[in-house]
Amino acid sequence: MEVERVQSIASKSKLSNTIPSQFIRSENEQPAASTLHGVVLEVPVIDLSDGKTASRLISEASSEWGIFQVVNHGISDEIIAKLQRVGREFFELPKEEKELIAKTPESGMEGYGTSLHKKIEGKKGWVDHLFHKIWPPAALNYNFWPKNPYYREANEEYAEKLLEVSNKLAKWLSLGLGLEDGELKAAMGGEDIIYLMKINYYPPCPRPDLALGVVAHTDMSAITILVPNEVQGLQVFRDDHWYDVKYIPNALIIHIGDQIEILSNGKYKAVYHRTIVNKERTRMSWPVFLEPPSDLELGPISKLVNQQNPPKYKTKKYKDYAYCKLNKIPQ
Repeated sequence: MEVERVQSIASKSKLSNTIPSQFIRSENEQPAASTLHGVVLEVPVIDLSDGKTASRLISEASSEWGIFQVVNHGISDEIIAKLQRVGREFFELPKEEKELIAKTPESGMEGYGTSLHKKIEGKKGWVDHLFHKIWPPAALNYNFWPKNPYYREANEEYAEKLLEVSNKLAKWLSLGLGLEDGELKAAMGGEDIIYLMKINYYPPCPRPDLALGVVAHTDMSAITILVPNEVQGLQVFRDDHWYDVKYIPNALIIHIGDQIEILSNGKYKAVYHRTIVNKERTRMSWPVFLEPPSDLELGPISKLVNQQNPPKYKTKKYKDYAYCKLNKIPQ
């Protein structure tokens, strides 16, 4: 059965200046009503070139915010621009070409698609996406990568640099918990951690006051490292309000995910966030999710648990956690 993509719905909706009812959120979710307007949230911005202060600031931001932006991270503007260009070019291809790498029941998360989470009250997000793994090499399935050779080159170049950034983050997050520098990474899966690229494509929406790109959620993975384009869209929930997050060119946005919250026994907080859409312009983002291997059991790290600080979370396999999260089953 052919799936109608949001990109084609957007083209039709532009003419009528309306959107189909399945994209209209309930009143308490509508961006126009639920965003604190006129205030841009300046989440912590951390300079990774200074290791001494970065470790402390990352630990503080992860405890108090669950989100921060990093600059001087070692990934050149050129590498980021290339990643963005080849991603944009994929979504500009004719529909038939994009559908060649569409998700299948067997492909799991990987491939070109539209819906992701189980729909709440039949509502949909104003977004199409492409998922594929970019690391480790043994996990890659190029059947779900766009066929453009420059796409592969740009993503492999980015993955190599991203590994360096993620290893630093894992080390500093580990030290911030009072652990050895490699302990948190080992608890996340060590060298078997899966790096899952997602490209989000949010076409212009005639009624951005009523729709959401991605509904409010925390990421179920361990850490998310995200590159946005320049179109405002990321919002974070803080102090009972939704705020726009300030865009900083070529910064990486880091989200603490559910598994880091669990491993840290709640010291680090997964960030509750969502995405809004734009009336005139296409927003895109390139999050990479650091996922534990599916059979790995995760729970609070034993060194962080004692009589005064008992475990706050169950220990379970990552695949079981993910199944419950995607199907809205209590953990």
